Amino acid sequence: MARSRFDELVALAEENDGLVTAKQAREAGFTDSVLARLAQRARIERTARGVFRIPHFPLGRFSQYREAVLWARANRGPRDVALSRATALVVYGISDANPSAIHLTVPKSTRLRRQKPEGVVVHREDLTPEDVAVQEGIPVTTVSRTVTDLLRSGGRIDLVRQAISDARREGFIGDTEARRLRRRVEAHIKSLSAARSRTEPAAR
Repeated sequence: MARSRFDELVALAEENDGLVTAKQAREAGFTDSVLARLAQRARIERTARGVFRIPHFPLGRFSQYREAVLWARANRGPRDVALSRATALVVYGISDANPSAIHLTVPKSTRLRRQKPEGVVVHREDLTPEDVAVQEGIPVTTVSRTVTDLLRSGGRIDLVRQAISDARREGFIGDTEARRLRRRVEAHIKSLSAARSRTEPAAR
């Protein structure tokens, strides 16, 4: 049986839990009017500006994370984006992090003119290729960069320590890297303690 045009769209969406961007669809030969008709007929549904979902695909564990990445990249958006901070910990499956928002890092120069999906927090920082890894098919900041970002933004120290231990146990980092990150955490704690002591009023 010959594949229909809709089947071609479904094939595009298979690798992203049923999600596809308007750009991907256009590159496959779908016009905006065709996408609009498919949306009117409920064959596809718009989840964010420039991002569509095939309704019959079951939502995966990381569907909302894939959607956030696709949203940032849609309509000539930046390619260099990554899930970061506590969201990256969830994708790696390290620590007990349970963020209430999806943390996404994009380049400083990025102008996202599209309405931001609910629950997405955008951080503007320039990531190097060494700062980004791919986990579960999703770009995420490396364990090292994630730890750095969490410490810099005041993340919970207990979660950071747990993340380092879990990352070592799961093989995301080696012993040398784990020791280096633990030293970074201890140096951060000492720095905070020193800063507090300088600002506390002298005892009478």
